[in-house]
Amino acid sequence: MFDPSSIIVGLEVGTSKVCAVVGELAADGALNIVGLGQARSRGVRKGEIADTSLAEEDMRQAIVEAEHMADVEIRSVYLGVTGGHVRGFDNRGVHPIVSADREITEDDVQDCIKNAKTINLPNQNHVIHAIRQHFLVDGVNGITNPVHMLGGRVEVDVHVVHGNLNRLQNAIRAVKGLQLEVDDIVFTGLASSLAVLNNDQKEVGALVVDIGGGTTEYVAYANGIIKHTGVLAVGGDHVSNDLAYGLKVPLSRAEQLKIEHGAALVDEAIKGQVLSQSGELGRSLKSVNLEHLRRIMSLRLEEIFQLIGQDLDHVHALDCLRTGVFLCGGGARIPQIAQLAEQVLELPVCVGKTDSISGLKSALDQPEFAATIGLVKFGSFQQRKRAARGSITEGLKNTITSFFKRQ
Repeated sequence: MFDPSSIIVGLEVGTSKVCAVVGELAADGALNIVGLGQARSRGVRKGEIADTSLAEEDMRQAIVEAEHMADVEIRSVYLGVTGGHVRGFDNRGVHPIVSADREITEDDVQDCIKNAKTINLPNQNHVIHAIRQHFLVDGVNGITNPVHMLGGRVEVDVHVVHGNLNRLQNAIRAVKGLQLEVDDIVFTGLASSLAVLNNDQKEVGALVVDIGGGTTEYVAYANGIIKHTGVLAVGGDHVSNDLAYGLKVPLSRAEQLKIEHGAALVDEAIKGQVLSQSGELGRSLKSVNLEHLRRIMSLRLEEIFQLIGQDLDHVHALDCLRTGVFLCGGGARIPQIAQLAEQVLELPVCVGKTDSISGLKSALDQPEFAATIGLVKFGSFQQRKRAARGSITEGLKNTITSFFKRQ
C-alpha cells in the first residue's frame, strides 16, 4: 500500500473511453505511474456528458480497475474537461505600485494576476485556467519575476482558458455521484501537453494535437509559455460517421474498416483494390473500395489540420513552432497521419511520448493515455506548490517561535 498523501489520480471522461491513472509522488519529487483503469465510454458525446448514469457506470469501472492495479483506495481525482464550449485567449492585468520605496512585493504580483483574471465573460462562463505568461514593469517586457524590482506599474500577460459553467458542472457532479472529490478541473489539451513536452521543447516552440473520439484539442508553446489553445468538436468518431455515409455501410462496420484498413493518405498502390468480407452465418457483406475508404478519411483528417493551422496563423503562432508538432490521443494511431499533418502544417510531426515519467510502460507508450497521465502530472505540480507553501509557513512559524523564546 502507498501513503495516501502521495497518491495523485487523473480521470479523463472521453468520448471513446473513460480512463483513470494513478500516480505516486516520491519524496524526491519523482512521479511514478502505478495504476491504470479504463472502460469503453457510452455516456459522452463530443467530450461532454450526455447520459449521466451511463457515464457514472463507466467511470466506476475505470476507477475500480485502477484501484486494483495500484492497490490503493481512490478518494479524489484531477478531472479532465473539454468540449466545443472551451475557449482560450490572452489577457493583461495591471497594478500600480503604491509603496513609498516603489519596491514590488509578492502581494503586488498576486493583485496583478487577480486583475488579469477579472475578465468580462458571460455570466454562465467559468475560468478554468489563468496561466501567467510574462510580466512587464514600467513597460519593460519579458520579466519572469518582478518581486523586489523597483517600479511604478506592474503588468502581467495571462492565457485564459474558460468554458460554460453548467457544462463543466455536469462532469463534476457525475464524479461526485461516485462519492469522489474533484481536486481540480484541467483542460485536457493542457494535460496532454504536460505529458509529452519537456521544457526545452516548450522554449523552442511546439504544438501538441490530441485527436480523441469526439474532440481535438491543441496547445501551442513558444518561449516556454503557452501561446494559444483551442478545441475542435471533431474527432475520430466523425471519421467513422463519414465512412458510414460515404461507403453506405453501418456505423459499426465503418468503425471496423477504419481500424483494420484505414490510413490518412491515399497510396497509388491501393488503387483498384476492393475489400470483401463475410458477415454472420457466412453472408457476404457489401464490397468496399479501399481507395474510396482512405480518401474519405484523408479529407476529414486534412480538414482538422487545416482548421488548426488557420487558427494558429490567425494568432501568429505558426512561425513560433520550431520543434514541430506532437500528436497524441487515439487518432495518433492512424497510419500515415504524421505525414498528412506535415503536408498540411508544413512542420515536422511525430507521435508524442511521455518519456519524463516512470512507471507502467504499457500505458506510457500509448498516445491515447497522454491526457490522463498529464492530469496526474498537473496534480503533482499542485502538490509540490502546496508542500512548498507549507514549508515556508512552517519555517516562518519556527522563526517566530524562536524569536519569542529569546525575549
